[in-house]
Amino acid sequence: MSGEVRSRAGALLVGLGIAVGIGWLLSEARFEAPIEPGLLAPTFALSDLDGRAVELESLRGRVVLVNFWATWCKPCEDEMPAMERLYQALQSRGFELLAISVDESDEPVLPFRDLHGLTFPILMDVEKAVALEYQSYRYPESFLIGPDGILVERYIGPREWDSPAYVSRIERLLDQG
Repeated sequence: MSGEVRSRAGALLVGLGIAVGIGWLLSEARFEAPIEPGLLAPTFALSDLDGRAVELESLRGRVVLVNFWATWCKPCEDEMPAMERLYQALQSRGFELLAISVDESDEPVLPFRDLHGLTFPILMDVEKAVALEYQSYRYPESFLIGPDGILVERYIGPREWDSPAYVSRIERLLDQG
């Protein structure tokens, strides 16, 4: 085979490979619109650590902070005390905090909850289906949802949730609700 024929055959194979790759990506629905502020938050139903179903839709009218985390995630652990203080401070005003664990089972989550004295609902997403729906794969990652069910903010990484800036932001949403 001549050099020119080999070169054309190679280019054809590369082009075919690219076409197959693009087809695979499209078939796997990898190009979903990003979850971003201003959109309706995807609804979900997950079980808490006591086996009770919690549905996001049932919390309409409340301000909700959805937090994706795992027990093996040190930044997740670091932000938990501030989340608990935020929850205690604002729960009675119509605020809800849903901590969604992406651990493979509740086995490490129960002692983690008890060790840190967490009282907010902890939901289990062992299949990571809800995390995938929220396009969340970096932990911790949180989503602030207004009383109308609209996503207000997306936060990647740990936060001092009980700092005046976050408390004020949530209080303004509570006042609007």
